[in-house]
Amino acid sequence: MQDDIRFMREALKSAKKAFDLDETPVGAVITLDGKIIARGYNLRETSQDPTQHAEMIAIRKAARKIGGWRLNECDMYVTLEPCPMCAGAIIQARLRNLIFGAADPKAGAAGSVVDLFTVEKFNHKVNVTSGILADECGGILKEFFRQRRKIKSK
Repeated sequence: MQDDIRFMREALKSAKKAFDLDETPVGAVITLDGKIIARGYNLRETSQDPTQHAEMIAIRKAARKIGGWRLNECDMYVTLEPCPMCAGAIIQARLRNLIFGAADPKAGAAGSVVDLFTVEKFNHKVNVTSGILADECGGILKEFFRQRRKIKSK
């Protein structure tokens, strides 16, 4: 549990980088043997690429770091429940554990809208833990969208 909190705080640091770039503040880290091997944060607006979610970026970096696409000894910490695209990538990358902070009631694919991690026919199962630092993870998102609404209303 202490490691979960420590690594989620690192994911929050990545989310803050996205926030500072006026990107939706979602951050992710991937660990191997208790060490961070990859980080990612949303860059969809910056890159104008809809696949540039924090999870996708972190998965690509981790695969490069270990020299292969199978991340089956790795764990991902992400501040927001993954969307269907990212959940699929997590399963395809064979990540061992997914630990996320805030639920995503509009696009979450780990139980909020749909749960891709419980599909029996998939050949890989990812262990999922939710709610780690959920208030902090949700808080940065709420603040981001509150500021965006304030700017739009001017």
